[in-house]
Amino acid sequence: MASLKEVRNRIQSVSSTQQITKAMKMVAAAKLRRAQDNIVRMRPYAQRLNAILTNLTRNADDDIVSDYGVAREVRKVLVIAITSDRGLAGAFNTNVFKGVNAAIASRYSSLPAANISVMAIGKKAHDYYGRRGQTVGDYTHVFAKLSFETVRAAAEVAMEGFRNGTYDEVVMVYNEFRNVATQIIRTQQLLPLVQEEAPATATPESNVDYLFEPSKEEIVQTLIPQSIKIQLYKAVLESNASEHGARMTAMDKATDNAGELLKALKLTYNRTRQAAITTEILEIVGGAEALAAG
Repeated sequence: MASLKEVRNRIQSVSSTQQITKAMKMVAAAKLRRAQDNIVRMRPYAQRLNAILTNLTRNADDDIVSDYGVAREVRKVLVIAITSDRGLAGAFNTNVFKGVNAAIASRYSSLPAANISVMAIGKKAHDYYGRRGQTVGDYTHVFAKLSFETVRAAAEVAMEGFRNGTYDEVVMVYNEFRNVATQIIRTQQLLPLVQEEAPATATPESNVDYLFEPSKEEIVQTLIPQSIKIQLYKAVLESNASEHGARMTAMDKATDNAGELLKALKLTYNRTRQAAITTEILEIVGGAEALAAG
């Protein structure tokens, strides 16, 4: 049985840990509110931009087809893995690694490992895939100052790699934010562009007749690169909100577990203290009886 001093030290240690996890939960909750507001505002914009682009290109002439929509035989692939910079977020980062591995196994199992590159957005992904020599560039700074400008730089590298034939396909793997307790791994093809099928029943929005100025071709060629960058930025915002939600949940569970452990340690401490007192009483009684007998 542990001594009273050992049990007291453990109680102090667990209490300190519980205070830290409580503080981390509160910080994550504050960051989550801001991150959730950002993704809630971004989603309608990204969806609207994609709807306009789909409407414009659905019946576009062949000469308006963008370089980003050309499908080629897949020989080289770029996988954009979006994780966090820090841990203590449960299975948040591990799920991304599993998602990347599952995508490679299901979509690119016939390709040699040398033909699969990983653009790691987030320090955890950079460390994980950097040890395997698969990373392209260094994007560990993205979440330090998250903005469209920092994400655009990564998107332009992927877009240029696709245009010049370095990559035949670009896919993203990230956590999609649903709520504080739920994050869903998404594998989304970024390039080449996937043309959505026309809806079975036309809606007023799907048949909008736009007026083009200066021209349809120029507008489409401008919107497509912008849409690609927005899609990557949206995925990063989704991951950012998911990270704070996962960390908040993980720290909440850690705080509860620390509370349960404290209860058990305090019970052990009381029992150990009671046993020590009983032992002292028995020793005193035994000594008194020995003196009386003598």
